[in-house]
Amino acid sequence: MTHQAHPYHMVNPSPWPITGAIASFLTTSGIALWFHLNSTLVLKLAFLATAFTMLQWWRDIIRESTFQGHHTKMVQKNMRWGMALFITSEIFFFMGFFWAFYHLSLSPSPELGATWPPTGIMPLNPFDVPLLNTMVLLTSGVTITWSHHAIMEGNKKEAFLALLMTVLLGMYFTLLQLSEYMETPFTISDSAYGSTFFVATGFHGLHVMIGTTFLMVSLMRLYFFHFTTNHHFGFEAAAWYWHFVDVIWLLLYISIYWWGS
Repeated sequence: MTHQAHPYHMVNPSPWPITGAIASFLTTSGIALWFHLNSTLVLKLAFLATAFTMLQWWRDIIRESTFQGHHTKMVQKNMRWGMALFITSEIFFFMGFFWAFYHLSLSPSPELGATWPPTGIMPLNPFDVPLLNTMVLLTSGVTITWSHHAIMEGNKKEAFLALLMTVLLGMYFTLLQLSEYMETPFTISDSAYGSTFFVATGFHGLHVMIGTTFLMVSLMRLYFFHFTTNHHFGFEAAAWYWHFVDVIWLLLYISIYWWGS
């Protein structure tokens, strides 16, 4: 950085965007082949290409930020704006699901029996597994905030413990949702209720798995002393994303599980 007259990071040419694009193409193609021809070879190759790209790209970013000093205060500021805009786009992504759900439930059509939930649909008990999942995610929001404050205070032991608890709670949430799906008395093809329920909660579950992966990488970096009291945006971005996942789940619980049932 001493050879630059500006605080910005001019990224070197990287092969990972193109390998990531190829992996994405292979994923969509592999899913289509799996559905129509029951062939999983392309999908397996896609998963390998995705994992390879993720590991190599993350390695480069960690190297640039931790060891090469490219993530200056100005670069961190721009990354904060980028993460904020990304989360905003995710909010609008989920807004479409909530729009569809409320449009259908507030004025159910005759095809649905003019009632909500539709005739023949037995909704889940909101005070069973969904309530437990809500408590799990709310607790994980507390533990990740605890970890963040511990990092800012330079207490690595507490930060690692709290972040580990957050990762375990995220995994527990995923297992609970899997068990809920296995016991659900309706499917995604059961009228508009099944479609909106599984698409909204399923995409949220995918975000939980992505967020858990994000936190696991932060946990590894914390273990290897990559974060300091004032230079830990990688962790901050993961924490922002996790809080977003928490808030979306609260809205899903109130709207679909409680009010919608």
